[in-house]
Amino acid sequence: MPQNTRESELLKYGDHPDQHFILAHPFKQPSLGTAVLVHGGYWRQRITASVMQPMADDLLRSGWSVANVEYRRGPDHPWPTPSFDVAAAIQLVRSSLRYQGQSEAAILIGHSVGGQLALLNSNFADAVVGLAPVTDASKVHAESLGDGAAMEYFGDSPAGIPAIYHDASPIQAPPPSVPTLLVHGFNDDRVPLEHTREYLDSLAGNVLPEQMIHRSLDHFEIIDPQQHHWQAVQTWMRQVLVDARAE
Repeated sequence: MPQNTRESELLKYGDHPDQHFILAHPFKQPSLGTAVLVHGGYWRQRITASVMQPMADDLLRSGWSVANVEYRRGPDHPWPTPSFDVAAAIQLVRSSLRYQGQSEAAILIGHSVGGQLALLNSNFADAVVGLAPVTDASKVHAESLGDGAAMEYFGDSPAGIPAIYHDASPIQAPPPSVPTLLVHGFNDDRVPLEHTREYLDSLAGNVLPEQMIHRSLDHFEIIDPQQHHWQAVQTWMRQVLVDARAE
């Protein structure tokens, strides 16, 4: 954790070791709001919330409070366990902020499968940022993305368990009712840009999420706060909360 931030606090929202998040606040300044980070990893156990720590550190330096969420995943925790965990985590984040006398304003930021979980739980947040989000679990299976990640996690094809794949796909869910930003790169080969485009097409007739589509931004650069897109994302986050307070 950066030297210029308060000591972080680990909070548990369940009994399993993965049901926790680390909450930290900026040092000696009012918080702009809270960013709730949800990591990706194609539902695999070996990928942890640590991959979001550079982003968490940058947000803290920029004046945001940050909750970096861990959740249950892997074949031992079948769907919808990850989604239930993220819902429980963000509700505890907000109640903890209220208890601490902090603003409860919270923006969910999810990467890859974390973007899937953020979009599916948008009703618990004030805004959502999806970074190369998984929006269609059936398409992940059909294209064998992530080295067969969908079959590995769900244990069957969409033909065998259609209701599970439907429930796990934001493209099949009601659109977010809060401000939403989707960020994606042309050269993403883990979650191709076409997935986001098809998701947007599915929302025709609704208020569309804002989009930042970048010519050069791969699947892992998108969570690197040193990359060219990141300051624009933070600017959008700040404006969303300014607009919300003005209403």
